[in-house]
Amino acid sequence: MRSPFPAARIRRALPTGRRAIAASVAVALLAAATVWAVWPDRPGFRTESAMLTVRSGPDGAEPVDLDTTLYLPRDASSGRKVPAVLLAHGFGGTKNSVRTDAEDLADRGYAVLTWTARGFGRSGGQIHLDSPDHEVRDAQRLLDWLADRPEIRTDAAGDPRVGVVGGSYGGALALLLAAQDQRVDAIVPMITWNDLSRSFLPESSGGEPTEGVFKSGWAGIFFGGGGSVGSGPAGISGNTEEAPEGAPAPGPPSPAPGQGPGTAPGAPTGGGGADPACGRFAADVCAAYLRIAATGRADQDAVDLLRRSSPAGVLGRIEAPTLLVQGAADTLFPLGEADANARGIAANGTPVRVAWFNGGHDGGAGPLTDSDRVKFLTAQWLDHYVAGDGDAPGDTFTFSRIAGFDAMDRGLVATGYRTADYPGLGGDSRREVTLAGPVQRVANPPAGNPAAISSVPFAGSLSSLLSGVAGDIPGQHARFESEPLGTAVDIVGSPTVQIRAASAVGEVVLFAKLYDVDQEGGATLPSGLIAPIRLTGLPASIDAAQPVTVTLPAIVHRVEAGHRLRLVLATSDQAYTTPIAPNVHTVAIGDTPLSLPTVDSDLIPTEAVLWRWVLVGLLATIVVGLVVLVAVLRLRHRRQDTSVHPEYADTPLAVRHLRKEYADGFVAVSEVDFEVHPGQVVGLLGPNGAGKTTTLRVLMGLTQPTAGEIYVFGHRLVPGSPVLSRIGSLVEGPGFLPHLSGLKNLQAYWRATGRPEADAHFEQALEIAGLGSSVHRRVGKYSHGMRQRLAIAQAMLGLPELLVLDEPTDGLDPPQIAEMRRVLQRYATDGRAVLVSSHLLAEVEQTCTHAVVVNKGRIVASGPVEEIVGDSPSVLFEVSDPSAARGVLDALDGVRVLDDADGHLVVDTNGTARSEVVAELVRAGIGVDRVVPRRRLEDAFLALVGENSRGSGDR
Repeated sequence: MRSPFPAARIRRALPTGRRAIAASVAVALLAAATVWAVWPDRPGFRTESAMLTVRSGPDGAEPVDLDTTLYLPRDASSGRKVPAVLLAHGFGGTKNSVRTDAEDLADRGYAVLTWTARGFGRSGGQIHLDSPDHEVRDAQRLLDWLADRPEIRTDAAGDPRVGVVGGSYGGALALLLAAQDQRVDAIVPMITWNDLSRSFLPESSGGEPTEGVFKSGWAGIFFGGGGSVGSGPAGISGNTEEAPEGAPAPGPPSPAPGQGPGTAPGAPTGGGGADPACGRFAADVCAAYLRIAATGRADQDAVDLLRRSSPAGVLGRIEAPTLLVQGAADTLFPLGEADANARGIAANGTPVRVAWFNGGHDGGAGPLTDSDRVKFLTAQWLDHYVAGDGDAPGDTFTFSRIAGFDAMDRGLVATGYRTADYPGLGGDSRREVTLAGPVQRVANPPAGNPAAISSVPFAGSLSSLLSGVAGDIPGQHARFESEPLGTAVDIVGSPTVQIRAASAVGEVVLFAKLYDVDQEGGATLPSGLIAPIRLTGLPASIDAAQPVTVTLPAIVHRVEAGHRLRLVLATSDQAYTTPIAPNVHTVAIGDTPLSLPTVDSDLIPTEAVLWRWVLVGLLATIVVGLVVLVAVLRLRHRRQDTSVHPEYADTPLAVRHLRKEYADGFVAVSEVDFEVHPGQVVGLLGPNGAGKTTTLRVLMGLTQPTAGEIYVFGHRLVPGSPVLSRIGSLVEGPGFLPHLSGLKNLQAYWRATGRPEADAHFEQALEIAGLGSSVHRRVGKYSHGMRQRLAIAQAMLGLPELLVLDEPTDGLDPPQIAEMRRVLQRYATDGRAVLVSSHLLAEVEQTCTHAVVVNKGRIVASGPVEEIVGDSPSVLFEVSDPSAARGVLDALDGVRVLDDADGHLVVDTNGTARSEVVAELVRAGIGVDRVVPRRRLEDAFLALVGENSRGSGDR
């Protein structure tokens, strides 16, 4: 576009020297305005990073440098003070692990202090596993520092208004800090522990940690990485330590290649004289681990050390309102840890709320729907108890269950539920299920190898992948199963079961697993959770063994109706340390049934759920509209075609002057006219592209003809015509559901017809299919031939009066083809009729009573098979010199020599008398041994359509 201002006038208006300056200023202002317009919203916070030296330790005099970052809302000042959040990271992480969560909280108006815990990253000191004298006192000194900041709101001098949020390692710190320092106003501990000794040395029959079974897999992850001085334990990073997306929680990012998690390049290593076996772990922690790892058992000193770093002993001192968030996919700290913490804190009268989600150390943040719920609960808790905004959140219990996949992003979707009161691991009620199985002997493998694999740290349940491979080792486990459940059951909490065990050595280590087994035998172990058991003082005989109650891990899992429950007692598991000496033990089920906890709950309405209902309503409207449209069309057709053509009333099929032309002008069928009568098996023949399949598709209403009529028992055939119920068909392959068995596919198909089940004649159809016991297998596992036989059985359901089959022998082996021949012949002898399209001419000749030959969209011959074969002009000559005879015959006008697989001469005489042909051969000195008519359908077919005939390209 031309400027409205003449260039000459602009040049005259500015002196030459100032013109460039003015232009530059204009360009700079324009660029600044453009950048301001497109630049993303500036963050609503500022950050300050520093190395803070705090003094802690048993005497409070030990100095340690902590790497910190403070996130301050941009408008925070001494005149506008803001509440604070102390945000702790997970084990092996750094302050950077929780940066995103810190930014979210800062945007919400909180001052957020993050730091790298002692022993990790750039911070100094050694790892004491959240010791009250070390990590907890470090956090107290950070509270002191916050109280001195002019931007932080305080309740009194030296008392900041503060909440503490953290997950796993950071979650335990939140609990221990709240118990040790009453300045904490609210806490949100996530995926953390109650008693660290029981977490790493669990015993599910009620034994003490000194009798527990060592969780060596997870412990090795912690201490194995700690052996590299200067880095945190490898692997305790990434999504496993992060709370749901957007929720304040711990979780360092995955380390860069060659760099331990939480270790910055060039960071000081610290722990100069540390034991290389434990890296930056404190000496007492390292020694306790080495003793346990070497023996698989814990002494009391080790248990006492771990309990000093556990909230279990100090829960009664926590007065800060507590939101406990725990993951259902967590083999490190399962749901029972949060339950123990909740009971201990609530006993003191402190407000407590419990929330379970489908994530954890093995499940990461869980589905986005769960992330949103946890994020909302966390913000609600902090806003009320720390910021002082909003109503009290209450103490409702929330949990969720995987509902499926999101249709948009294919991610998992979890449905949330809530109940007014937290029911604990026992649920609101219990459902009992009887397990059965004989007394069984199980072997403990020498040195614990090979071991079953139920889970892998951070990977969750592998049962679906390892089923039949390493999930349960043969000879090392016993199974006890229930009958199929009559109704579905939603398990929410810890199932319990009784077992009995006997051993010549008086002691046994077992791992109890509760599988959900579907109708096909597929077994699912929810989240890979198992219950380790160590039983001592056992008798040698199972008859003298007393029942022991085992509490299985808490789960949230729906067992569908028809599924079975399977209890497995295994002697080994890759995640745990088991006895080294090989032994054989005896196990049996107890006297009481398996007890399953259930919870009466309400669905949590969410935006996604509301949109789902809107979508369901829209789909329902569309479906109703389609149903109405189909009904109207059917009524129209019925009004138009109520009469019966008297000429064809007793004729199963009459095709009159059929033509099918497509929109692009292609003519697939130009003139087809034939009938199928009761008792006949009619073969529809023709080369590829002749129009056979198009004819069948028109016949079954899959496409509409351009011209012509089709009558079935005198009724003009139209889409939706009731007379279609008298036709069974297999055209263009069946549409089976792969996850259902063959029998259930047939049953579902028949139910869709709306006809009584007694009319289906399933027994006859299954006999025809000849699938045997395979009819109870999933169709997805069928071979092509098996699917074809099932499709033919489906076409014969209800014993229709007219059967239409397109290439029914496709995929069948010779014995099956022979059986299919007999089936079709028997089917027609009862007064019914069969129309079959096939390219196997020998089979048509042996099976069919009549044939219709189509070529280039037209019928070139029809009638009884013997008549069509009899019309063949081909003759078989057996001669003394075939080569010389071929030369003689080739010289005769109209005579054509055809190839024959046996080396004989097949001659198409084309009207020339056979005697004349024989005379010519004899005159040439060629001996003629035998002359017989060539009476094969193949010869007649070739004579009718030509050897090189090609169809019109049937669609």
